[in-house]
Amino acid sequence: MSNAQRKFEFALLFDGEGGARELSDAEVDDWSASDGVLWVDCDQGHKSARAWLIEHSNIHKNLLAIVLAGETRPRSLAEPDGLAIIMRGINMNPGAVPDDMVAIRVVLEKNRIITSHRRTVLSVRDVRDGLLNGTGPKTAGDFLLVLTSFLAVRIEAAVENIEEMLDKLDADIAEGDIGDIRTALGVVRRQAAAIRRHLAPQRDALERLARSTTSIMTDKDLIAVRDEGDHVTRYIEDLDLARENALVTQEDLMNRVAQEQNSRMYLLSVVAAVFLPLTFVTGLLGMNVAGLPGTVSSYSFTIATLVMIVLGVGLVLFFKWRKWI
Repeated sequence: MSNAQRKFEFALLFDGEGGARELSDAEVDDWSASDGVLWVDCDQGHKSARAWLIEHSNIHKNLLAIVLAGETRPRSLAEPDGLAIIMRGINMNPGAVPDDMVAIRVVLEKNRIITSHRRTVLSVRDVRDGLLNGTGPKTAGDFLLVLTSFLAVRIEAAVENIEEMLDKLDADIAEGDIGDIRTALGVVRRQAAAIRRHLAPQRDALERLARSTTSIMTDKDLIAVRDEGDHVTRYIEDLDLARENALVTQEDLMNRVAQEQNSRMYLLSVVAAVFLPLTFVTGLLGMNVAGLPGTVSSYSFTIATLVMIVLGVGLVLFFKWRKWI
């Protein structure tokens, strides 16, 4: 049966040793808790998948609302018979920008895992590949930790990329190459702000989950979830620092631009100051009035030219003596 005809993107049955085998839709319908941990991945864009979630998944209504949620902020909810969490990951799909984060919705029960998404989440594929290769999670609690760690790896890479971009912009400003820095700086600031906007509630969701008393996860799992929340906190702090560095870089850029503009205006002022008396002389000698001296002498133009040269050189030397240039 092709993926277009299936209700699920894929379905895997854990073997309890880090591996899994794929199930058909019919095998999923025949599954029972005694068979082992079942993982079903759904694309919310498929009507058959949404219909199965609503009519046949038998998920607690509060958890189901999270699974079917549209583009929403990260959050978590723990119920006696299961838990649900919405997390965000870096969008690594072709043509996407890093700050356009993708959402993954996860429902965990003792022997069943249901994930849903609207766009491809590469971290889900990473977990699937690990299971098919025999190196994946063994329990539902392990699954959440592995998925969270894969999401964190890509988030960390995106944060490091932002920091590297800022370092490069600082180096360009130091070298005097400020041509396209203002545009690039705006892009970096927008990316940092957009990623941080989703990481803050994701940290809160993980911390809320770590404080829950659910039976789905062991105490060791909850401690690991708390550690993942600490990692997200570090990413948020790194992004805050990056945003502050971006502000400092922008101020440095504006100061550099203002300094260059002032230097150009100062040079123009010096040139104008040098030529102002020369213009006065030429204007005075160019008046068409009777009695203008030198009109009949063949040496008048030479004398006037020498006077203006001496005057111009004298003004330049005077400016240098006053250290104005």
